[in-house]
Amino acid sequence: MSKEIKELREKQNEIVHEARQLIDSITDATEQSAVKEIEEKYDRAMADFDKIEADIARREKVEAAEKRINERGEQVDLSRRPGGGDTTRSHHDDGADDVMSAEDAFKVAVRFGAAAVPAEHRGLIKHNRELPPEIRAQAVGTDSAGGYVVPEGFQAEIVKSMAAWGPMLDPSVTRVLNTATGNQIPWPTINDTSNVGALLAENTAEGEQDATFGEKVLNAYKYSSDIIRVSMELLQDSAFNIDQLIAELFGERLGRISNTALTTGTGSSQPNGIVTASSAGKTAASATAITFDEIIDLFHSVDPAYRASPSCRFMFNDSTLSAIRKLKDGDGNYLWQAADGRAGEPAAILGRGYVINQAMDSIATAKKTVLFGDMNKYVVRRVRDFTLLRLAERYAEYYQVGFLAFNRLDGELLDTAAVKHLVQA
Repeated sequence: MSKEIKELREKQNEIVHEARQLIDSITDATEQSAVKEIEEKYDRAMADFDKIEADIARREKVEAAEKRINERGEQVDLSRRPGGGDTTRSHHDDGADDVMSAEDAFKVAVRFGAAAVPAEHRGLIKHNRELPPEIRAQAVGTDSAGGYVVPEGFQAEIVKSMAAWGPMLDPSVTRVLNTATGNQIPWPTINDTSNVGALLAENTAEGEQDATFGEKVLNAYKYSSDIIRVSMELLQDSAFNIDQLIAELFGERLGRISNTALTTGTGSSQPNGIVTASSAGKTAASATAITFDEIIDLFHSVDPAYRASPSCRFMFNDSTLSAIRKLKDGDGNYLWQAADGRAGEPAAILGRGYVINQAMDSIATAKKTVLFGDMNKYVVRRVRDFTLLRLAERYAEYYQVGFLAFNRLDGELLDTAAVKHLVQA
């Protein structure tokens, strides 16, 4: 754990200590006006806690990525990071002409169109001609019939940005499978939980118990970022970071829609969302509240074999977390446990971690508000290539260029017993 993360964890502990003092100060004798003021202070304190938690998560991801790079013995070129410098071309040591990389060619094509890329380097630009005719017809003035395939360097930034907008695309939460093409992937499943072995007496024939085999299919459903318009002045400004634009704007838009589909998708011509695919674990007695005992019942509705997995955790949205944080047992102990800065342990519920997914429903009648289980049993299939369209003429009268990105993915819960949900009455 880095010094910065340790300091942030310690700050979280201070916030939790103050928040606990606030909530514990409320008694039956406390006036309602004072209760409201105390709860507002408590909510602000926990909002600060969440901001720090998000900051820690980002730092930990960066540390993990750097560790993987170091283990591979690769060197990171800081000049190619957004804001890290304006180096866009590499040079031969012998002083030969500039060598344009695929990323460099892509940048030029995005800013000025494919015609601006030197003829000898146009082969570096990959085109995706698999877009449906109706999309190509709308894309008047695109520089290629199907758009540009985003180079791997840019793809990594978009994927990172997408994961920031929802946990379903985070490989530390779900199992993310990257594929080169969008062909269907049949995934075999087996359910043998109801069968057990048998004690045989001497000279007794063995019985037969067939395992139940099945199959789930992962498709590649297409999602669009919708059109983003950028002024020509910005594109022609060499200081304008086109890498960051693509990563942030497309990452946010595609991240939100993808996370929503992977969370609540119906499974009909779209991903089977993890909430939709999960099994019933507990029905709350109330339509507007959750109790301590109901969380415990949900916890134990998941088989211990799944609970033993390191990827077993809770999932809910932020407003549900706010309600859970205020739950106490009969002795006044809180269900929610603050992060341990010294041990590097994150905040937990019943000793298990949790992730915030804003695509999940808030507490209301008949809503599935809490998930618990082995999230790694949910597979996200993502087609590696992103496609970017440059709409050169569509907004010419505004002196703007339109950009449109596409991503293909699917998701399926391979074992419905692995993840259970709590549903409100």
